[in-house]
Amino acid sequence: MKRENQSSMSEFLLLGLPILPEQQGMFFALFLGMYLTTVLGNLLIFLLIRLDPRLHTPMYFFLSHLALTDVSFSSVTIPKMLINMLTQQQSIPYVECISQVYFFILFGCLDNFLLAVMAYDRYVAICQPLHYTAVMRQELCISLVAVSWFFCCIHALLHTLLLIQLSFCAENTIPNFFCDLPALLKMSCSDISINELVIFTEGGMLFIVPLSIILGSYVRIGTIVLRVPSTKRLFKAFSTCGSHLFVVSLYYGTLAGVYFFSSLWDSSDKYIIASVIYTIVTPMLNPFIYSLRNGDIKQALEIVLKRANFLK
Repeated sequence: MKRENQSSMSEFLLLGLPILPEQQGMFFALFLGMYLTTVLGNLLIFLLIRLDPRLHTPMYFFLSHLALTDVSFSSVTIPKMLINMLTQQQSIPYVECISQVYFFILFGCLDNFLLAVMAYDRYVAICQPLHYTAVMRQELCISLVAVSWFFCCIHALLHTLLLIQLSFCAENTIPNFFCDLPALLKMSCSDISINELVIFTEGGMLFIVPLSIILGSYVRIGTIVLRVPSTKRLFKAFSTCGSHLFVVSLYYGTLAGVYFFSSLWDSSDKYIIASVIYTIVTPMLNPFIYSLRNGDIKQALEIVLKRANFLK
């Protein structure tokens, strides 16, 4: 019976965004622009870091990986949403839906880990400046990224394997613009107690640990900076930390709402809006917050543009 239910569910229907038909064109252009901004902005940051030897430092090494992760994270869901809006098609095959869940969890988890690693890098740079080179050596930086990939791959694989064991009966409509794990669990006619247990234990741990590292790092940074009687340094440090913490709060807040408190929400529209924020808005903001306000990145961009004009 279980195998029959799974095989009979050949596709799901994505309801998409709660917008009127006459607004489809406007929102298609909006989200297409946001997606292109995300891709081009993050790829530009990645290329500048690779091309400029002065940016071959631990901070920019992590930033380049974050940029590629944001591009991948957005590309898991947005292109399919745009295609559905353009063609007015809502269906997504079962295999494609499961694959979307896997890669969505993978890159979302990797984003969390990289944000934590970057916070730790800033903590060492500000709180232990004399030991920064010795601590944040190349081997450690590569190891931190590799460990992040390893745990996130295992994390995504675990939830995906548990998901494909479930049966889906008559209901195949997903009230979102992508295949989201909580929505799929609600649609299942199998016992999902194990899935929920893993989300709140293993998933909760991978949620809390990076967030704790980020908050702990910035609390320590704030403590150190407040001891320095320099208004300029104080303003600069808190400006950078404030921007980072804003994105962290936006990302983790909506993520927690979707995966841990969605059952308490009285409107599916709020659920979709939260999903839009952490899947579309946050990856688009990262290049501006982490890089385009950075003097080193601006200088690297100016050098590249000058070279391009010289070659003409």
